[in-house]
Formats: sequence, structure tokens, C-alpha cells
Amino acid sequence: MKTASATASAKAAKYLAVLALGLSALAPAQAQSSKIAWLSTERIYNESRLAKLAGDKLAEEFKGREKAMQDLASRLKAASEKLEKELPALGEADRVKRQREYFELDKEFQRRQREFREDLNQRTNEERAVISDKATLIIKQLAQTEGFDIVLQDAVWASPRIDITEKVLAALDKNK
Repeated sequence: MKTASATASAKAAKYLAVLALGLSALAPAQAQSSKIAWLSTERIYNESRLAKLAGDKLAEEFKGREKAMQDLASRLKAASEKLEKELPALGEADRVKRQREYFELDKEFQRRQREFREDLNQRTNEERAVISDKATLIIKQLAQTEGFDIVLQDAVWASPRIDITEKVLAALDKNK
């Protein structure tokens, strides 16, 4: 999940990249030899060894809470089925009491589920930030050694000829 500032930064970066490309098209012939590269951040976040290690780390870290959520979901389902089955036979006071108990359990489940998702998202973002920092260093080094004038990400389309994702993945996996 991207924050509003991250989304605004991404839009600004895309705008500046488009502006830079437009300006390079208007520049003299020598600027036409600009070297451009592109990479897929999603592939970096999903396919790198660091990403897989982070995924395993998060799975282990949240395993207990996930099991607790599954148990609570099972209790909620069983309570719902029991309430639905017994509801016609209950008196007014018992019916109200049991419905209240069920709704309290449902509220507790919803609260814990929301907290679980928020905590997992926060930790995922923290792990992605570590990967991003390492990838950024590699990208800068690659840009300097291969003479790229600009490296783009999140393009609508890019030629495989300028895609440096594999190089970045290989370097990330080597440096791990």
C-alpha cells in the first residue's frame, strides 16, 4: 500500500522523467545519444532473493498471530451457525443476549483482523524499504559504470533492450 506522499513522489518522478525525455528530444543531436534504462520494481520486490528471505521472515514473524486469527474465525463461524440454529427456540432475553455475544465476538475479530493487516503492511513496507535502499545503490553504480543518463521505473511500456531488471536482480542476489 502506498502512502499519499509516496504516490505524489512517484507521480512527480514520472512527470520529471517525461519532461526529461521531452527536453532530450528537443536538444541538439549530441543529446540524442542519451542512454536510457528501465527496471521493474515489482520484479525486484517479488523475485529477488532478498524479497524471498523477507517474505519468509515475515511469515515466521506473523505465524502465531495468523494462527490466532484463523482460530478466532473458526470460533466466529461456529458461533454464527449455532446462533442461527438455536435462534428460533430461544426466548427474547436469551436471543438478545446471544446476539450481543455474537456481535461482540465479530467486532473483536474485525478489530484483530484490521490490526493484523496494518501490522503486516507496515512490516512489509519496512522490508521493502531495505530492499529498495540496496537496489538504489546498485542502480546508481550500474548507471555510472554503464553510462546511463537516466533510469526509469514504473513505465507503461519499455523495450526489453533497455530493461536492466535482470542485472539489478543478479547484483542484489550476489550482495544479499
